[in-house]
Amino acid sequence: MNIVFKVSDNVKEKMIEYYQDLKKEKTPPYAIFQAQEADTIITLYESGKVMFQGISADIDANMWKDQENFLNNRNIDQEIKDKEDKENAKVDKSYYYYDAIGSDEVGTGDFFGPIVVTATLVNKETRKLLEDLKINDSKKMTDEKIKRCAPILMKNISYETKILYNNEFNEWTNKKHYNMNKVKAILHNEVLYKLSKKEEGNYHKIIVDQFTSPKSYFSYLKQENINDKVTKITFLIKGEQAHLSVAAASVISRYIFLEEMDKLSKKYNIELSKGAGDLVNIQGKELIKKYGENTLYSISKINFKNTQKILNS
Repeated sequence: MNIVFKVSDNVKEKMIEYYQDLKKEKTPPYAIFQAQEADTIITLYESGKVMFQGISADIDANMWKDQENFLNNRNIDQEIKDKEDKENAKVDKSYYYYDAIGSDEVGTGDFFGPIVVTATLVNKETRKLLEDLKINDSKKMTDEKIKRCAPILMKNISYETKILYNNEFNEWTNKKHYNMNKVKAILHNEVLYKLSKKEEGNYHKIIVDQFTSPKSYFSYLKQENINDKVTKITFLIKGEQAHLSVAAASVISRYIFLEEMDKLSKKYNIELSKGAGDLVNIQGKELIKKYGENTLYSISKINFKNTQKILNS
């Protein structure tokens, strides 16, 4: 969970004082400090923006929202909502009512676990189901809601999923020297090609939540001499807001990613942390102690900076 808002100068001073003894040694660029309290990482930037990251981020953020309300008569939740509404108004909604295939990925920012990419078809027959379930970008949905909704989607809409496990990811990035965008382009193309062939004639558009320029996307595919490729693609920033097929793809991808993380957690008898924070480094060291260094290479993305922190400490 990530919560971001801008704090007033008087609240900023209180935050600096409050987190004085919880500060981490290294400070991110343009940050005044980064601190950790229990499961929450707090980063205060020079601009006045503060970011709360972690399972209990909402609890820590609420304390400072209350301070803003008390000291400055600010309703932070309303300000966040107003900002989101303003951003949503800029999203191109002209694609919303098309029958479309959309794709999205999960796991690219997580040290542990695979990358999951899904393509789904949402049309006039299935659109209302997604609207009733209030499906949106998986990053804005709780894991509990995703676990409830994803199985319903998987039973009622057409989809294709590709799971890239860590052994193959590490081969691609370390031996073949693929960057993350190239990895994603190859995976998106695979699921889009399979679903477009299966649903030929049943859709108007193919939409990808844009993660790189169209020119770079197709260049990656050309470099690998991929012949089975989809070329008629609409690339949209915030694609999950523009069409429900992208939102559904993100939800199904997240659900499968959570299932894969649960399998790994049970196999290694440790509740593996998501993301790439300090807790991940602690768990990586524990795994090496128990199971050896090779284990890290099979369950994590070793091109992340976490690997060196784990191995060198």
